[in-house]
Amino acid sequence: MLILKLQAFFCFFPARSLDKLYNFADCSGLHLIFALNALRRNPNNSWNSSSALSLLKYSASKKYNISWELGNEPNNYRTMHGRAVNGSQLGKDYIQLKSLLQPIRIYSRASLYGPNIGRPRKNVIALLDGFMKVAGSTVDAVTWQHCYIDGRVVKVMDFLKTRLLDTLSDQIRKIQKVVNAYTPGKKIWLEGVVTTSAGGTNNLSDSYAAGFLWLNTLGMLANQGIDVVIRHSFFDHGYNHLVDQNFNPLPDYWLSLLYKRLIGPKVLAVHVAGLQRKPRPGRVIRDKLRIYAHCTNHHNHNYVRGSITLFIINLHRSRKKIKLAGTLRDKLVHQYLLQPYGQEGLKSKSVQLNGQPLVMVDDGTLPELKPRPLRAGRTLVIPPVTMGFYVVKNVHALACRYR
Repeated sequence: MLILKLQAFFCFFPARSLDKLYNFADCSGLHLIFALNALRRNPNNSWNSSSALSLLKYSASKKYNISWELGNEPNNYRTMHGRAVNGSQLGKDYIQLKSLLQPIRIYSRASLYGPNIGRPRKNVIALLDGFMKVAGSTVDAVTWQHCYIDGRVVKVMDFLKTRLLDTLSDQIRKIQKVVNAYTPGKKIWLEGVVTTSAGGTNNLSDSYAAGFLWLNTLGMLANQGIDVVIRHSFFDHGYNHLVDQNFNPLPDYWLSLLYKRLIGPKVLAVHVAGLQRKPRPGRVIRDKLRIYAHCTNHHNHNYVRGSITLFIINLHRSRKKIKLAGTLRDKLVHQYLLQPYGQEGLKSKSVQLNGQPLVMVDDGTLPELKPRPLRAGRTLVIPPVTMGFYVVKNVHALACRYR
């Protein structure tokens, strides 16, 4: 499912704006999640839902298929707006929103997501705990956000730091621990991920270098059971977006497009002999060569069921060679290698696929994403500081032959 999320920070959201937004989402094949304004508060600090109810009734009259959420990063309400909301009160607010949705026929079974907390520091975990205790069963998925770097001080080399790439894994475990304590098995979504804060950093957040964090995020989330991630943002706001002001795709757009076309939802285990050195006490080994494996997307008709797709991140300053073994040894491989294009290097806003620059054919036509066939048994050579996808054809992997 492709998702478009809108956060409403204002008390009044014009009906005409909702019409335009919904029509855009509907025409694009996207599902809209609307985050209602949670900052309107009664004297007792409960949520004032009067304006939200008006919007719900209007969207229901238009038969808009929308999912709902309430607020954004409630842990920051005191800092940003001078009024704090604890987890228990937030849970009650969500129960109130659920009670507003149920009498409205089109929304009686609409999905509800939340609480869309920020990075799980101690106070945020306490807020989530209070929310889950009161309203954990109310939401269809628990949502949170992650930001990697302070956008005011980031440098291009920060995107290559393995310590930074690994921060997400610990945060996932913290969220899962709280959620599973109250509602075991409840879906968890990363509903906001940005490489850099403060709207991003020009010539960095929108560059090839930022793709290392983005691709590693997708691989790490899938490995730890998180199957939905929502990207901040598509365009216009800051520099973390996927297209520029003229709607020309930026590097992360091409990366996302290849991921969507080649990667299926089923995650496979990867064993790489010789990847890690033997650990010593007090020393943490962080991999600069990261390999993830999935069943190839079964909607991609260029590949038969049972094919496997690897995506590889090489953060080393030297090329790395990978020899496929076992049942993968003698199979034909299609390579989709993404490298920066132009003189800017890692700061480039253009990419090349297998040596060919990627540009739109015209305003509405994507270029053909042609793989480079590698002969059966050939060693995969991963250039320094690059990332790519490798489809191992006709493996007939049993785990990938059925949904």
